[in-house]
Amino acid sequence: MHKAKRVLAGFTAIMVAAVLPATASAAQCGNNAGGFEAWVEDFKGEAASQGISPSVLDKAFANVNYSKATIRADRGQKSFKLSLDQFMQKRGGQAIISRGRKMKAQNAALFDSIESRYGVPAGPIIAIWGMETGFGGFLGKEHTLSAVSTLAYDCRRSDYFTDQLYAALNLVQRGDLSPDARGAAHGEIGQTQFLPANVLKFGVDGDGNGHIDMVRSKADALASTANFLRGHGWRAGAGYQPGEANFGAIQGWNAASVYQQAIAIIGAEIDGGSY
Repeated sequence: MHKAKRVLAGFTAIMVAAVLPATASAAQCGNNAGGFEAWVEDFKGEAASQGISPSVLDKAFANVNYSKATIRADRGQKSFKLSLDQFMQKRGGQAIISRGRKMKAQNAALFDSIESRYGVPAGPIIAIWGMETGFGGFLGKEHTLSAVSTLAYDCRRSDYFTDQLYAALNLVQRGDLSPDARGAAHGEIGQTQFLPANVLKFGVDGDGNGHIDMVRSKADALASTANFLRGHGWRAGAGYQPGEANFGAIQGWNAASVYQQAIAIIGAEIDGGSY
């Protein structure tokens, strides 16, 4: 009996010893810049063991720094606390509608092709395009890999953004994201501001060139947006105002109620319907 206990205790000690090094070597989150460089080195080791090429890691992290701008943005998202009218005014809802109608006419063949394939009409796609980047006019100024790395390191949502960082590295590895790419403060990419994991899941080669380029190809960005909405339950021919079947897909795009309602209103105005 005692011998059995000793054997069990010895086995337990061996198992603990086997587990501890892996735990100790895991990249540890932090709440300021102090531990970021050490975290990067630990993370690179983990990422290499998960199949990310060392050469890709070296290129991807060559210019990565702790982003104070990203942390400020993460802690201060105030516009979503506005009323719907205030939000529409602040985000230029009427200007998006006016220009969006022109964009629909100028790109009619593209939007017809997207609707035929994904069942999503032009209005909500254009509303998202206009709301996110002014139709590709401003994609953001933050270094994408620094933004995602900072949020993966930051303790507030470390697990979520660690997944986003792995997705970004996979995009770099397959040639669909430049290590020098710049975008929004949370690492959103391209003309409709996809997070990296959503590019992997819903990204579409809309122009048929063999790559998914969310930055330079409006066809890729807009087709990917339609694919995202379809992936979140969009049903061809159904309405997309609050209470209608496709509003849930718009809710999947952004969690803020005022944003969801604005997309529905702007989309309907562009499509020539009512809301």
